Amino acid sequence: MTNSIVSNNPGLIAIFAFTIIVMLLIDLGVFNKKSHEVSNKEAVIWSIVWISLSMIFSGLVYYYAGSAKFFEFQSAYWIEKSLSVDNLFVFILVFKFFDVANQNKHKVLFWGIIGALVLRAIFIFSGTFLIEMTYLNKILNYFGHEGFKYNINIVMTLFGLFLVYAGIKSWFSNDGDDEEDFNNSKGAKFIRKIFPVSEKYDGSKFFTYENGKKFATPLLVVVAVIEFTDLLFAVDSIPAIFAISNDPFILYTSNIFAILGLRALFFLLDNFIHLFSKLPYGLAFVLSFIGVKMIIAPFYHIESVHSLIFIGSVLVISVIISILFPEPTEVEE
Repeated sequence: MTNSIVSNNPGLIAIFAFTIIVMLLIDLGVFNKKSHEVSNKEAVIWSIVWISLSMIFSGLVYYYAGSAKFFEFQSAYWIEKSLSVDNLFVFILVFKFFDVANQNKHKVLFWGIIGALVLRAIFIFSGTFLIEMTYLNKILNYFGHEGFKYNINIVMTLFGLFLVYAGIKSWFSNDGDDEEDFNNSKGAKFIRKIFPVSEKYDGSKFFTYENGKKFATPLLVVVAVIEFTDLLFAVDSIPAIFAISNDPFILYTSNIFAILGLRALFFLLDNFIHLFSKLPYGLAFVLSFIGVKMIIAPFYHIESVHSLIFIGSVLVISVIISILFPEPTEVEE
């Protein structure tokens, strides 16, 4: 096991925290001060900004910690970025189901991502601790038994099996999401248990008053559904990045940089979804590949740079196939 680069480079924590806080304050205080519909131009600009910041930070990782950590960051970043695209497809369906106005989507995604910052920290740091404690040889040595030649990790093996299963399941279930009733999701039910919910939106407000009584608006229900959806997808994406690195700092920073660029990517995907119709199949294949990598890790190690090339190739091929063989568009009557 390798130690976190934080122990030797504590300044990276300060740089990461400062960058994230400043960018969120700028976003919330300047660009998200008023709810508005995000144009393609704005989405492209913000996508470039976030990807550029991520690449600059990965350059700092390379400078302070070397090429191995650099490739770990890059691989974990692009895995999270690509798997999150599948999440965005569901977000599009959620917004369509609840008929959310375009100018309010940015606000919902912003607060959804704030929740993700906390949830991902819990998952990554607790997962790292759990993995560290479940190496089979370490357990055997604790009880006074000699270890095996191959140091198998119980949790990583279970994660790998789960990801192979999730990839196969995702491959065969990509066409069934349109019919889902998101009013029955746990997020929607949770809000309705706590607050009475109004039938009507009140602009971009999460709460409104009707006849002197306070109600949650459907927009708050949408935020809860988005949060719960992200929680479910984290069950896939977080185990996947553990196949890349055991350094919690690398995993968390790459994960957060990937997530913070998702809002801009969402609006591009929403407007050009026809260009990505086959991408979910590529993502399903990526999930299974990462699962296999985790299972065989004690016996054969696949370098992060090779994983990065393979995953990137699968995603590019998926997009090319989507463009060459687009889904037939529905004709509105």
